[in-house]
Amino acid sequence: MGTGTTTEGNPPTQPSQPGQPEQTAAQSDANQGAGRWRNPHLIAVGALTLVMAALYCVFALAQLYRFRTSSYDLVIFDEAVRSYSHFLPGTSIIKGLHNGFGPHFSELGDHWSPILAALSPLYWIYSGPQTLLVAQAVLFALAIPPLWVFTRRAFGGGRKATVAAYLVSVAYALSWPIASALAFDFHEVAFAPLLIAIALERLQAGRLRTALIALTALLLVKEDMGLLVAGIGIYLAVARPRVVRRQLLVGCILIVAGLLDTVIATYVLIPAFGGRSDYYWAYTALGANGQQAVGHLITHPISSLKLLITPRVKLVTMLWLFGAFCFLPLRSPIALATIPLLLERMMANLFGNWWVTSYQYNAYLVVILACAAVDGAARLDRSLLFRRYLAGGRAGQLESPEAAAADGQDTGRVPEPRAGRGTPGTVALGCAAAMCAVAVFLLPRFGFGPALHPSFYRRTPAEKAEAAVAAAVPSGVVVAATNNVGPALSSRDTVLLWDGDGGTPPLGAPWVVANVRALQFTFHSVLEQKQRVALLERSGYRVVFRRRGYIVLHRSGPPRIAASVPFKVKPR
Repeated sequence: MGTGTTTEGNPPTQPSQPGQPEQTAAQSDANQGAGRWRNPHLIAVGALTLVMAALYCVFALAQLYRFRTSSYDLVIFDEAVRSYSHFLPGTSIIKGLHNGFGPHFSELGDHWSPILAALSPLYWIYSGPQTLLVAQAVLFALAIPPLWVFTRRAFGGGRKATVAAYLVSVAYALSWPIASALAFDFHEVAFAPLLIAIALERLQAGRLRTALIALTALLLVKEDMGLLVAGIGIYLAVARPRVVRRQLLVGCILIVAGLLDTVIATYVLIPAFGGRSDYYWAYTALGANGQQAVGHLITHPISSLKLLITPRVKLVTMLWLFGAFCFLPLRSPIALATIPLLLERMMANLFGNWWVTSYQYNAYLVVILACAAVDGAARLDRSLLFRRYLAGGRAGQLESPEAAAADGQDTGRVPEPRAGRGTPGTVALGCAAAMCAVAVFLLPRFGFGPALHPSFYRRTPAEKAEAAVAAAVPSGVVVAATNNVGPALSSRDTVLLWDGDGGTPPLGAPWVVANVRALQFTFHSVLEQKQRVALLERSGYRVVFRRRGYIVLHRSGPPRIAASVPFKVKPR
């Protein structure tokens, strides 16, 4: 998959990796295609991908089985993709009603994520949130093969590079950003690691056309992916040596195109589908809009920059992001691609979920950081070998002066390497092992931690009660359900949120799943929940099931919402 010899838009003599020297006869394997898989590696990498996809599926489906998923956000995406499968525009009634946009609201008015429509054929096979969880698991795992190829090529091919490629692949697969994303429902981020991995690997190979296709698809993932594309453009603009023809021009075009895409998606496309361009404006400390924010940044740069580490959790999250890869990304220009998305999140003074290690937001950056860490390790390896050579070390020398020149050092003439413990790849292999060890060490701390205990796969008495409550609701009805029960009903019912402070009509759904014992999402107190149940009973609802604080209520008659329900799922 790309040798750096005959490429789309790349001269034959161009090295394939930033800072990577042209290979000598001692590295003929890399010369003939570090990304060209032999059968054993094809099978091994495929097996690793399948195993991780299966483990991800088990983890995600266990979350659903244990009622650890939520209507916000799993049911939102379930309704949207089901709508696409019915050839409708991604309608999510639960989102539209709760957030005041109406029952016919398209998810495209919330986030510009038309790529979700690609999942709609899967709903012709099975229409339910399980499909989304499995699809997300597979998509995350599919980033492993291009990352493996990237790593092996970056380290020059050969045995050490191959071992390092497997170690880095495992480090990605077990990384805490992926764990956090899998632990919180389904999101459009499922597509991002795969597309980013393809783009960076193809850029490394000099295959500009394929990389641009992947980056174009990335723009369909979410409205702010233009910022990530712009970040990749920044990397290309400053990286040396170049990996594609006219790299500075390509980088500048990506910067402009990425920023323009984010502006158009936010201010034109999202409002066109019924949303608001300022709905996620989280920078009120800088101003009421983009123009005021830019003015504040110019006139008050110091106080503005303080937002990056205020509150302290922002700094902690960034340290975890780079620390997960042993801070090696700091040695690579690829890490520059993370800057726009980090600024978007960390300059905000609202939406605290953006700043933390939980949720899905860090999964957008994990492949960039993994590739930057690989590139940083390769540069470190070459730099240390060059210094040993200058110091007269006997362990080994660099294979060519271009490698040290990539790090800005004057090499003169450097002889061919000798075999030994210090030959190229030793330090890089050690770095890959360290990244893998860190990922394994952090497993218990983040999202995958609960899955390490057998109790994770068994329902508690409270969760058994939730299952009984879900079973008490018939199929093919409109039901307003508590946040954690909604996903269990979404495959067979039209689910609304049992809503405390949103726009969902309290008497709209004929069926209601309520709770009067534990505080529920969008309510401010258990007393408020009891008052809501009392209102339902006064309004003609009768209790048909009760267990461990959960209550199922029903009234006769059709749904009473502002407009008709956009579609009903068929009873199973």
